[in-house]
Amino acid sequence: MDLELKEKRAFISGSTSGIGFAIAKQLASEGATVILNGRSERSTNQACDRLVAEVPEAQVEGVPADFSDGDATARLMSQLGVIDILVNNVGIFTSQSFADTTDDDWYRLMEVNVMSGIRLSRLILPGMMQRNWGRVVFISSECAALVPEDLIAYSTTKAAVQAISRGLAQSAKGTGVTVNTVMPGSTLSEGAERFLEEAATEQGITMDEVAANFFKDVRTSSIIQRFASVDEVAKVVTFLCSPIASATTGAVIKVDGGSVPGIQ
Repeated sequence: MDLELKEKRAFISGSTSGIGFAIAKQLASEGATVILNGRSERSTNQACDRLVAEVPEAQVEGVPADFSDGDATARLMSQLGVIDILVNNVGIFTSQSFADTTDDDWYRLMEVNVMSGIRLSRLILPGMMQRNWGRVVFISSECAALVPEDLIAYSTTKAAVQAISRGLAQSAKGTGVTVNTVMPGSTLSEGAERFLEEAATEQGITMDEVAANFFKDVRTSSIIQRFASVDEVAKVVTFLCSPIASATTGAVIKVDGGSVPGIQ
């Protein structure tokens, strides 16, 4: 299926690895020009080189920005030009008890996970609405609904982006602009692979056994009982970024393997 993304220009925050890079790769494969983003020039350039190696026909640019710096977005905008597709993907987390999560921890998570998307959307969305076409996708997490006890602050930020996304969709009512949220479940990113490898070494078992135990003992609500691949998440995001997804807006689309209970 042709997703009609040729000549579209996409910016994906936090896209040097993991889900963000996979989204960039899928968009590039569909003919969109993609702008990769990492915290440093080095990581951004390395990701651009990797993407071109994997998708030789890709139209790729790179713009570094550290979203823990509140002024980063304003500086970034002067380099982006017209953006048709915005994927607010950048995110960080800290695993600790509620009592041990300091004000600084909360502020840092809010700055990166929430304010980055707010600032980027505030700067890019008006142009989309003026041109009467655009796609904004926020990347949330199953943790927004499941709320693990050691990820309360992170979960709060992911719940917040869902509210922001819905509100922005309503603000674009009657236009050709859509705003949606994608809620991934447990996904086999580079970070998850490191976790599995370290746990396997510590416990003296295989990575496959660690993964199986995770779904048996921790993420018991998962229906697929496995990690999703980053490509599985990226393909859903890419569809939502396309003109074909014109009737989907204001939605939270789960790519969670059924881990979040309920029928909504």
